[in-house]
Amino acid sequence: MDKAALRRALVEQRLNLPDRLVRADMLQRVMRIWLVDRPDTVIGAYWPIKGEFDPLPALHRWKEDGELLDEPLRRRIGLPVVNREHKTLTFHAWYPGCPMEEDAYGIPKPKDTELIVPTLLFVPCVGYGAGGYRLGYGGGFYDRTLAALEPRPFTVGLGYTNGYVDEFEPEAHDQPLDAILNDNGVVWPNY
Repeated sequence: MDKAALRRALVEQRLNLPDRLVRADMLQRVMRIWLVDRPDTVIGAYWPIKGEFDPLPALHRWKEDGELLDEPLRRRIGLPVVNREHKTLTFHAWYPGCPMEEDAYGIPKPKDTELIVPTLLFVPCVGYGAGGYRLGYGGGFYDRTLAALEPRPFTVGLGYTNGYVDEFEPEAHDQPLDAILNDNGVVWPNY
């Protein structure tokens, strides 16, 4: 399997989905329902690029719901900040309107906000397959980060149905996700 060619094809498909906004709305709903019974108060996510699903509206709603429930622990959202030396990610507090700056790859990141440690991490999927394995952009940032985090957060991949790769072959360094959600619902684990 030529992963570079597969990545390009999947990103191109995603960018050209004629109903991407409808699919995004459906995945927002899936994500919000999935979060209802989760005990987490600190969730890491990502800033969407290249037509990725945007998890931030659902997470902001999750945060607001916690405030309405008057929970004793404040809900927090974190976005990744790249450590160029170790090629890993840390997560810094994000909220709508917080100061942002571009990282080395041109992706917005929180500027000068507090380092937080998520217990639940939403991960973007260029593609995904059976067993909870994801295809990313090839940099290995999430795999290295997940291999090093203690305790490891519960990890959830987010993608559209077109990202499913039937014969996906994970490599030895690939870290499986605990769950994958798409615009049709829960893909992994198979319930």
